[in-house]
Amino acid sequence: MSEDNRAKVKLKKGEGRYLKSGGAWIFDNEIDTVSGTYDNGDIVSVIDFDDYPMGIGYINDNSKIRVRMLSRNPDTVVDEAFFEERVKKAWDYRKTVMGDKDISSCRVVFGEADFLPGITIDKYEDVLVIQSLALGIDRYKEVMADSLKRVMAKDGIVIRGVYERSDAKERKKEGLPLHKGFIGNEFDTDIEINENGIRYMVDVVNGQKTGFFLDQKYNRLAMQKICKDKEVLDCFTHMGTFALNAGLGGAKSVLGLDISEYAINQARENAKLNNLSDTVHFEVADVLDELPRQISEGRSYDVVILDPPAFTKSREATKQAVKGYREINMKGLKLVRDGGYLATCSCSHFMTQELFTKTIKEAAKAVHKRLRQVEFKTQAPDHPILWSADESYYLKFYIFQVVDER
Repeated sequence: MSEDNRAKVKLKKGEGRYLKSGGAWIFDNEIDTVSGTYDNGDIVSVIDFDDYPMGIGYINDNSKIRVRMLSRNPDTVVDEAFFEERVKKAWDYRKTVMGDKDISSCRVVFGEADFLPGITIDKYEDVLVIQSLALGIDRYKEVMADSLKRVMAKDGIVIRGVYERSDAKERKKEGLPLHKGFIGNEFDTDIEINENGIRYMVDVVNGQKTGFFLDQKYNRLAMQKICKDKEVLDCFTHMGTFALNAGLGGAKSVLGLDISEYAINQARENAKLNNLSDTVHFEVADVLDELPRQISEGRSYDVVILDPPAFTKSREATKQAVKGYREINMKGLKLVRDGGYLATCSCSHFMTQELFTKTIKEAAKAVHKRLRQVEFKTQAPDHPILWSADESYYLKFYIFQVVDER
């Protein structure tokens, strides 16, 4: 559809505050009128209440996020060249901030933070994995995959395959079916990657999200220097990533816990792959039940790592999530020996840094522990935080030394 024939979305007076502060979303209750014809997923023009042009985005009547902005320039032509330029900028950014070694596996496109709302693209060695969460961007996923192949080829990187992991429940909010499968030729989807000197087998078909959590890369690395000669407990270990970093860092012993038998089997295989099976062990367990049991038995560790799944994915559930984070941190703190270390994190953007910090402080007070902060970190820079897009800042990670108050 040409620019002149695009439908026009007009904002109500006083609305669009998130958009005007730099965000990419327009919500359904902010819109006054939509003039012209369109199909869901089409590119539309956006104008303010006084007809001032705000840019272009794609529309979907099925979603509360009615329009996701692609450009602030109302004359932008959305074609193959547009997407090639966007993905090239995203790739150039990763090359700059991650360096040659750490772009072997990294997030290449991070939705709104890369001005491509609703889509993420991860690179695992010579494979791309795409996750599309919005109808408008879904139409262009193959165009972006082809564009990235061309861009990376200029750096001598040959992408052998693309897999789609658009099976997240968020797609239902867009009226989209869950889907996963090959884009183009089929290939072996078990991929070996190397991160922080540790080898992992990544299953992009069945692994969580797109197969691996790349965002904790440097947080895991930080544990290597903390864990030397220590007894370590890694809770919610998933594929054993924190546990294996502790092991590589010279830990005396490491126990990783996770409720998923599939994840624990992956973790054990990764321990074998890195010759760490003698010191790094894994057990299938519900952490929420296992920690109280270990406390009652008088168990303790030099280092406890808490990397739980998001306790909240909505603003309405934040109050309950605070309770969950407080409880798990209280339990974790009770297992840390005096002078030992606690690593704890939250991966929900609704759990703000201020709220998470307050919650940890309350947990420490409740169990009479004093915390000395070692460091605070967020997600790796291949998951950039765009200050005008609150949803892009989600991961908060603390390391504390724990000192008995009495």
